[in-house]
Amino acid sequence: EEPKGWAFLHLLLVASFSHAREPVCQQIGKIEEPQIFKDGDVMLGGILSFHSRWINKQDNYTQKPKPLQCTSLNLMDFQFAQAMLFAIAKINNSSDILPGLSLGYKMYDACGSIARAVSGALALANGNEATFVSSETPCTKSAQVQAILGENSSSLCMAIATIIGPFHLPLISHFATCACLSDKAKYPSFFRTIPSDLYQSRALAQLVRHFGWTWVGAIRKNDDYGNNGMAAFTETAHQLGICLEYSVSFFRTNPEEKILNIVNVIKHSSAKVIVAFMSYMDMNVIMHKLSYHNVSGYQWVGSEVWILHAPTAALDEHHILDGAIGLSIPEAHVRGIEEFMMDVKPLNSSGNQLFTKFWEALFSCEFNSKNNQKRCTGTEDLSDVKNSFTDMSLMPIFNNVYKGVYAVAHALHKILKCNKTCDTNVTLDPSMTLQHLRNIRFPTKEGEEVYFNENGDPAAKYEIINWQPTAQGTVEFVTVGLYDASLPVDRQLTLQNASLFWAQNSKQGTSICSKPCLPGTRKVLQKGKPVCCYDCTPCAEGEISNTTDSITCIQCPPDFWSNAQRVACVKKETEFLSYEEILGALLTAASLFGTCLTCVVAWIFLKYRKTPIVRANNSELSFLLLFSLSLCFLCSLTFIGRPTEWSCMLRHIAFGITFVLCISCVLGKTIVVLMAFRATLPGSNVMKWFGPLQQRLSVIAFTLIQVLICVLWLTISPPFPFKSMKLFTYKIIMECAMGSAIGFWAVLGYIGLLAVLCFVLAFLARKLPDNFNEAKFITFSMLIFCAFWITFIPAYVSSPGKFSVAVEIFAILASSYGLLLCIFVPKCYVILFKPEKNTKKNIMGKSRATLKTNK
Repeated sequence: EEPKGWAFLHLLLVASFSHAREPVCQQIGKIEEPQIFKDGDVMLGGILSFHSRWINKQDNYTQKPKPLQCTSLNLMDFQFAQAMLFAIAKINNSSDILPGLSLGYKMYDACGSIARAVSGALALANGNEATFVSSETPCTKSAQVQAILGENSSSLCMAIATIIGPFHLPLISHFATCACLSDKAKYPSFFRTIPSDLYQSRALAQLVRHFGWTWVGAIRKNDDYGNNGMAAFTETAHQLGICLEYSVSFFRTNPEEKILNIVNVIKHSSAKVIVAFMSYMDMNVIMHKLSYHNVSGYQWVGSEVWILHAPTAALDEHHILDGAIGLSIPEAHVRGIEEFMMDVKPLNSSGNQLFTKFWEALFSCEFNSKNNQKRCTGTEDLSDVKNSFTDMSLMPIFNNVYKGVYAVAHALHKILKCNKTCDTNVTLDPSMTLQHLRNIRFPTKEGEEVYFNENGDPAAKYEIINWQPTAQGTVEFVTVGLYDASLPVDRQLTLQNASLFWAQNSKQGTSICSKPCLPGTRKVLQKGKPVCCYDCTPCAEGEISNTTDSITCIQCPPDFWSNAQRVACVKKETEFLSYEEILGALLTAASLFGTCLTCVVAWIFLKYRKTPIVRANNSELSFLLLFSLSLCFLCSLTFIGRPTEWSCMLRHIAFGITFVLCISCVLGKTIVVLMAFRATLPGSNVMKWFGPLQQRLSVIAFTLIQVLICVLWLTISPPFPFKSMKLFTYKIIMECAMGSAIGFWAVLGYIGLLAVLCFVLAFLARKLPDNFNEAKFITFSMLIFCAFWITFIPAYVSSPGKFSVAVEIFAILASSYGLLLCIFVPKCYVILFKPEKNTKKNIMGKSRATLKTNK
């Protein structure tokens, strides 16, 4: 909601504006006169700062306001005035646009002051001027302008646009770039022929990021231009990962203490790149202070206001700004404008009040010379002068003035329905001009298309300018790249890095808070500092980062692991007990050797099967035991090699059944020994209950129980191959999961039960006669068997990876060897080396003597 004071002011202005259309004979107050004026059929207005504004610093400390004083001339604004006059002259001399009509103009001096700029705008909006006419004619003449061109400053344009907005009077600026002026709700009648700072700020941020500068300082002019431009730059910079170490505001009239404080901030900062969003006048002040305090070696990045300003470069005697890079309006050349600029007659004829001062400033002379000052003759040759007026480096801005005048002319051309002639009966109104300017689109004679978007802005294009010193000590503005906001983001900025010149003592790409984090590390923010300041922390095991400045580490897939550099995921080593490795080969050899040894024993028993010692030890069970032992040796081979679904089931089932078969045979032999000596007692017929048939059935029965347990295990939850990743993070252990733990322990427990039963029976029969007694050897074999399997359990549980499989194989082989060696080796020794003892008489005789002794 607008303040009541503004609303009241608008009401008065509208009333004044409406009243001005009627002829009145009374002059109210003093009417301010324009500095440059020429009559015409259609009038255009202009507001420029022909003078510099001077402020007494004592005003800051006194309550009494002092009057504004306009001091030295700004020759640059005279250039802009000449560009406007050139465009008007071209239009007036053309038969293609506004034929038969002449454009006039009135230009007011704003003197860099908002109050003076608003006063001039009100004078142009009012449109009344005093005239001396006869009594038959109105005493006032309508001199209402159709549009106002100017000002350079964004702040002044904001004030002017706010005042003339309710009158629908267009304002077209050639140099005001503040993004805030694109707000059509606040400034509905504002247009410009220079791109908005929104695009410039984005372009500057992209330029800084292109060179890898992520840690920069910022200085801005403390007005709407600087504050809004730097705000847009900061926002885009943040999106691009650029941090500002400091951001200070500055105005050329600031107290000395504040300026020195800014110099100290720059001097003690670590950022080597400074983004300056300032006018050339403010830049001149800060440059002078920096050179006085010998602060150099910084890479400057500048906005378009000062980056192409030749007088600023000329004032840089200590080369503080050498290598500066920034944006400027694309180079343009309007045919004939340079010659027109050098001809000051149009200014002489239309600005008599101002021309004398202008001539004196141009040639550094005085018409009324005093104190031996150079006297002006009026015939001086401008071609011999080198100053800011003769400098044509601002040709792109001249072109913006030229385009602004032509935009108004084209709008008027459409309103007046001009063809060969214009319809003079059409009543011109600024609101009509405003409406047609919004939809205007035309090409200039140089081929450039002129139009305004919905915000009153033109297409955003910039040249990248680099300050490069010459051998003569001057500075050359070299175009090193282009920026076009209409292109896709990845193609907006193009640069020629080979032709760039960098600031002395600065290294391109070094303005960073922290060094880049190499692949294999991630960024960790430093507490209390911006995001550009960080430490580089190596990725944890199993994580990688394969890009520079990664903020996170990527977790490797389950089957992969990070390499030593943490830059790539590599396939995890798969570990299992294989035949190729030494441990696997030794166990295989032990298994095969045991099998062969069992076969040798079987061959010996087969060859000497009719001898008493073989026949007396239950040869049928002996051969069945040897067969089961060979299977026990061979079943250990199923534990070696990569686990598969079939091998996992086979290894545990084969192990369980073969060992039960083996222990059943030993148990049968033990029972036979016990029953045999029981049968020798008088009246005992126990052997008929445990003959050969019963022995076979007992072995089959014991084995079938194990088979049944294994079938249930396979049916409910069989063993399966499993990749274990918990034990070792860097490798995969291929093993066989038990499936049902109850099934596994049932199989193992049943074997243990039979082994304990066999051990107890053998222990009871240990004192029977030696000749017939196998119980002593069975006792030793079962003792070894039980000892190995009891120690197997903790060893199996605590062994990592493939070693748990090796422990299980070792237990199988050790227990198998124990049975083979304890039961059969003593008999083979007698058969092969003590044949004299392998007789029926020897065995029967000793047994009887033993029986009599026991009685």
